[in-house]
Amino acid sequence: MWRVHGLSVPGYRHRRDGVPCQDAWAHRQSGSAQVLAVADGAGSRPRSDEGARLAVELATEHFSRWTWANAGAPAAARTVRMELQITFRELRAAFLKQVGDTPGDFATTLTVVVLTPEWLGHLSVGDGFVVLRAGTSEEGEPQFHALPRPAAPGEYGNETVFVTSPGAEEWVHTDCVQDRGISGVLLSTDGLAQAALSTRPPGPNTSFVSAVLRSLDEPGPDPVRDTEALTDLLTSDRLTALNADDKTLLRAVRT
Repeated sequence: MWRVHGLSVPGYRHRRDGVPCQDAWAHRQSGSAQVLAVADGAGSRPRSDEGARLAVELATEHFSRWTWANAGAPAAARTVRMELQITFRELRAAFLKQVGDTPGDFATTLTVVVLTPEWLGHLSVGDGFVVLRAGTSEEGEPQFHALPRPAAPGEYGNETVFVTSPGAEEWVHTDCVQDRGISGVLLSTDGLAQAALSTRPPGPNTSFVSAVLRSLDEPGPDPVRDTEALTDLLTSDRLTALNADDKTLLRAVRT
C-alpha cells in the first residue's frame, strides 16, 4: 500500500501579479499500480495552466489502462519502456485533439511514474524530475536516487521540450527501475530543482528529500494542517530565493 499526497503552489511572481499557478499534478490508483503525474505549463503561453491540467488528467487516464501493470506482475524493462513510449504517443494525440488549432498556447512539460510492487516506470518530457528512496547505507540510513532527466535539445541548457513540441516523441525519456525495495517516490517540476537536487556531487539533496518524505511517513493528526505546513515550506522565502517559479511536489511512501 502507498500513501500519496500532492501540492502545487504559485511562485512569487504569480502570487504578486494574481496569475494562477501553471503547475498541476494528478494521481490515480488502478489495482496494485499507482500512476503519478506532474506538469509545468510554459509561463509565456496564454493557456499553459489549462495545458498542465489536461496533461496530468490524460496521463493518469491513459497509464491506468495498463491492466498487466495493475496486477503488479514482474515485467521486462524493455517492455515497460516500450509501453511508456506507445502510451505517450496515444496521450499526446488525445491532447492535441482536445486543444485544437493552437496547441502552442497549451504548452506544458509532463513527468509520469507508474509504480507497482515489482517495478517503477518513468516517463518525462521537459525538465521535471523524480527522486526515489530505496535501500539503506551501511549505517542504516535511507538511500536516495535521482532518475536521469531528459537532455535539453539544442545547444542551450535552458531549452526544454513540451508535450506540444513538434517531434516531442523523439525527446521523451523513459526508464524502468526493477526494485521491490522502493519505499518512497518524489515527483516535481523544475521549480524545486535547486532545493531537491545537488550539482556537486550530482544527485538528490538528501536533507530536503528525506524531510518531505518523512513528513508523509509520519503524518500528523490533521491532514489540513499538514498541507498548510507544506504550503508554507514551498512558498517560504528560503525556497523562493532559490527559484521563484511555481512549485509542485507529489509524494508517495510505502505504508
